[in-house]
Amino acid sequence: MARLFMMTVLLVAGSAYAADPVAADRDFYVKASAGGRAEVETGALAQVKGHSAAVRDFGEMMVRDHTKANDKLKLIAGRKNIELPTEPDAKHKAKKQELEAASGPAFDSAYIQAQVADHEATESLLKQEIESGSDAEAKAWAREALPTVTAHLERARGLATGKTSP
Repeated sequence: MARLFMMTVLLVAGSAYAADPVAADRDFYVKASAGGRAEVETGALAQVKGHSAAVRDFGEMMVRDHTKANDKLKLIAGRKNIELPTEPDAKHKAKKQELEAASGPAFDSAYIQAQVADHEATESLLKQEIESGSDAEAKAWAREALPTVTAHLERARGLATGKTSP
């Protein structure tokens, strides 16, 4: 009986943690920071390796806009004692390595396709935080960042289809 009770307590505690809004908000901070760092790093790479001026300009915009957003997120997280990653996650590191190996139009294409995918994921992450987050500052940051991320996504899609001029 005691064993059954203990198993029940562990299961309930485990499911409570999974549904813990504080943990979900912390996860948001970490994911947003890692993704933002990746945008800055690959944006800097695009400024150097971009074949077209439009891709180099897009990279410059990524560095500028995501550095600003990352700095603000870091301040908010710091006030809450949330430790943020100091580098992109493994998925983004692998993509950066692929991009480093590419050149010319192949680089441009791979970079822009990655930007479309990353900004779709970021847009979804921000919307989820806005709708479901419990941390008022994280929600406010997500609301502030969403229009910029959406604009980046639209521009990346335009570059991917050739409908955006330099």
